Amino acid sequence: MTMSKAFASQADLEEKKVSFTQLSEHAWAYTAEGDPNTGIIIGDDAVLVADTQATPAMAADVIRRIREVTDKPIKYVVLTHYHAVRVLGASAYEPQQILASQDTYDLIVERGEQDKASEIGRFPRLFRNVETVPPGLTWPTMTFTGKMTLWLGKLEVQLLQLGRGHTKGDTVVWLPQERTLLSGDLVEFDATPYAGDAYFKDWPQTLDNIAALKPLALVPGRGAALVGEEQVQAGLAGTRAFISDLYQAVRAGAAAGKDLNTVYKEAYAHMAPKYGKWVIFDHCMPFDVTRCFDEVTQYPDPRVWTAQRDIDMWKALES
Repeated sequence: MTMSKAFASQADLEEKKVSFTQLSEHAWAYTAEGDPNTGIIIGDDAVLVADTQATPAMAADVIRRIREVTDKPIKYVVLTHYHAVRVLGASAYEPQQILASQDTYDLIVERGEQDKASEIGRFPRLFRNVETVPPGLTWPTMTFTGKMTLWLGKLEVQLLQLGRGHTKGDTVVWLPQERTLLSGDLVEFDATPYAGDAYFKDWPQTLDNIAALKPLALVPGRGAALVGEEQVQAGLAGTRAFISDLYQAVRAGAAAGKDLNTVYKEAYAHMAPKYGKWVIFDHCMPFDVTRCFDEVTQYPDPRVWTAQRDIDMWKALES
């Protein structure tokens, strides 16, 4: 494979410093300098974990940190969406229930196997202990549509679908009593949104729907945990700006009749001065532009990424 840039995140081998931060009375954030985050809710009688890490081996570090602050059972795992890097660590928690939207369940049925192979190829460091992942896929044991409420003792936890964005199945975890939100990859902070399976037209409105909740703290999909209205608004605004700027650039190129390769090069040049220093910018841009070009031309719904499609796309745009 001859490419001018290392494929996806294959050159990203540097270990990240982990932070485990309490955001509100019941919410904690496991973050690692732009690696995928995990959100934790410690209720009166149980623990809920949102987004599990890529492998059980990586999830073990999350569990170790949870056990430093509570011995309550981890009863619930929430999949904010279907991507393998977020869900394949689920078995380590031995939860009573794995919860996801019905849309996420449907995406696992449709493309889970392909996505698993695709993401393992993209992220060698995150999947370094891939042998600890059980055979097969991570399946939700319970699904919902729109809204589901859990009670961890007296603590109300809402699972909400506020609109399509990062995927069609995106779920946020909301603590209304504490105005704390776990956003999954709908929101990033100083990290490039991955939009290879996104709905560009819908995503800004979904972010507005999150903003309408007026969160006081937020665990983004990547990047530092956000505490206080000012930081939360910065995370929402940055994500919205990236998605809107990329959509406008790609739509203009497609409308002018330019091909994907040309649109990619022009969009990259347009986005790099403002966003180029964000985590995984070079990884995401080929996938993001390809999906955006699809959406503004002939594919309203995302096409399935396979390991081979990943490589073919990367060679076409980056070689």
